[in-house]
Amino acid sequence: MTERPVSALSSGSVAAAANTSLPAGDDASFFREPRAPFLGPDSTESPRDSYRQSTPNDSVDLLAGKNEPAGEEPAPLSSETTKAKRRPLLIFLAALAALIVVVLAVILPVYFTVIKPRNNNNAAAVSPTSTVDDPATPTATGGTTTPPAEPVSGVDGSTVRATDGSTFTYVNKLGGMWYSDPDDPYNNNAYPNSWTPPLNQSWNYGTDRMFGVNLGGWFVLEPFISPAPFQRYPGARDEWTLSQRMAADTANGGLNQLEEHYRTFITEQDIAEIAGAGLNWVRLPIPFWAIDKMPDEPYLEKTSWKYIVQAFQWCRKYGLRVKLDLHAIPGSQSGYNHSGKLGQINFMMGTMGIANAQRALNYMRIITEFISQPEWKDVVPMFGIMNEARITDIGEEQLRGFYVEAYKMIRGITGVGEGKGPFISLHDGFQGLERWSGFLEGGDRIAIDRHPYFAFSGGPATSPIDTGTGPTAGGTWVQAACQWGASMNASRNAFGVTLGGEWSNGFNDCGLFLTGVGGRQSYGGDCADWQDSSNWTAGTKAGLMRFTSATMDALGDWFFWTWKIGPSTRGIVESPLWSYQLGLRNGWMPTDPRTAIGTCGSSTGPRFDQSFEPWMTGGVGAGSIGAAQTAQYPFPPAFLSNAPVAASNLPMYTPTGAISTLSAPTYTGSTGNTISAGNGWFNPNDNAPAPTPISGCSYPDAWDAWNLAVPSGCTGTPIPPAAITPPPSRR
Repeated sequence: MTERPVSALSSGSVAAAANTSLPAGDDASFFREPRAPFLGPDSTESPRDSYRQSTPNDSVDLLAGKNEPAGEEPAPLSSETTKAKRRPLLIFLAALAALIVVVLAVILPVYFTVIKPRNNNNAAAVSPTSTVDDPATPTATGGTTTPPAEPVSGVDGSTVRATDGSTFTYVNKLGGMWYSDPDDPYNNNAYPNSWTPPLNQSWNYGTDRMFGVNLGGWFVLEPFISPAPFQRYPGARDEWTLSQRMAADTANGGLNQLEEHYRTFITEQDIAEIAGAGLNWVRLPIPFWAIDKMPDEPYLEKTSWKYIVQAFQWCRKYGLRVKLDLHAIPGSQSGYNHSGKLGQINFMMGTMGIANAQRALNYMRIITEFISQPEWKDVVPMFGIMNEARITDIGEEQLRGFYVEAYKMIRGITGVGEGKGPFISLHDGFQGLERWSGFLEGGDRIAIDRHPYFAFSGGPATSPIDTGTGPTAGGTWVQAACQWGASMNASRNAFGVTLGGEWSNGFNDCGLFLTGVGGRQSYGGDCADWQDSSNWTAGTKAGLMRFTSATMDALGDWFFWTWKIGPSTRGIVESPLWSYQLGLRNGWMPTDPRTAIGTCGSSTGPRFDQSFEPWMTGGVGAGSIGAAQTAQYPFPPAFLSNAPVAASNLPMYTPTGAISTLSAPTYTGSTGNTISAGNGWFNPNDNAPAPTPISGCSYPDAWDAWNLAVPSGCTGTPIPPAAITPPPSRR
């Protein structure tokens, strides 16, 4: 998002496409509407029609009544009359039989997906601290009556009890079902819409489309997403400096102010609204300090994790899958404000580059252990291990060597093959997808993630997007977005699962703090026009709608950045091009993302046949990376950029520390029974100690260590995580 040197198409490169309507989507079987696998092989229900509910207007009387005159004796019936009279009765019986069939068709699925799972599972309350009162209530006669049980699931129009005790109406016109049984907190029956498989069924990466949104700015604060705190503390420009200024302001709560942000920025109703918008995945950025930190790092440590786990549970409740993303890495992997600290890159660079890499591997290990547990693996099936590492600065050999090491560690924990731990997602480093073709070929479930943005191309971006409300809406920007499709499909064929992990409606770089606090904007017009959406015209909204539809169609699998932008001190959203929620409510984001399919027609590039090579998704051949392929990317590498000596002589940590373990709340069932949330550690064979500072070493500043001298007593042979024996199969 902020200050990213992302290559993007300039408006001038597609000027010839101005005011030219795009061809209809008549090819691209890859982007055709997927049918929900859980509807069964014989279902002919259309995804577009599957959410339609029958109404009283659709019903007809099964038996029309006939009134006999009062007080009259009925005449004797002839045989013909008797036969005639029997016909309505036979019709009625036939209709009744048909009605019984229909009722059974409705009741049985509900029984097997809702009632039976609940009766067959011993579980716990959704809220970590919730308990259920004694259901026996005194009556006026001295006896007791048992109140009806609260519903554990519902569809559009149902009342939801949130984990904070409040209630709201679930709005989902696209066929979704929420599920939350306080006696079965790990139940995965929910699904967000009619075309998405429930969490208890496998995701088909070839045919099931990812319609996702990021929950940016929630656990890793960014100035443009949550501008008010940065306005309140002048001089703060990233979470490092914001934390320092907050900590000094003890009169207003000090650093603990951040916990109020965690508690309120995204709520359960946001997650329900995401499901109701036709989305089926969220990408959840988290920082390493959710686990722990070094003493000299100013962050609020070990506080956000309980809210992260609560987010997992909310997503489970509404059937959303989570792509967990480690956004901030020790020492900074990008130098951007959303890496934790703006400035130098000290991950795999500089004097502390190897030591920071050791810490990063350990955090990835801890997260993998947690999300691979049976309680969480279906909710968090993908792990982005590092966000936007700047490979052009770090070095290709250096960063790829780290990725190979991380891959070995993760698959050592989980084992190899579909269902064993998460998909591993790597960012393309802004190099272009084609540069990654062949990397870790034969690897088990590795995805490549790109972040295509126009906003940071540095151009004036003055080509109009308000070109009317007709088929030419969006101007040249529509065709520019469609051009991303070619490389996406080529990468699916050459590399494997490929997704657009971030993108936005930001065709220009206007937005409060979008380019950083005090950052300069390159837009050639007046940014004030784009920092307040209240005066946007119908043509502007139509242009944005078509632009976003083209991006959705071209990427195929995508995550919009971001769901929500917080208000500034003016009380308005000053980066409206970046808020999915705001666009959804005000008419420039689609209420059903399937309507975007076909926007680009045949311009999305080479056809993808909707099937990956088996090894790409954990099938036959997965995990068979050739030794020659990994040998070219050693870890640690021979040298690091901006380091004064060879990598083997740089400061390191010693593997003798205590292992941090993430935990989930303990759930209490309605009968008072305690239900296990797992112990946070999937593989008991993974017992190597954690990296910790060497006693007596005076380490340099791990965030500002370019070309600093190596102090004595700080070097040694880095010991990567020991070879881990995969755990026994756990289902």
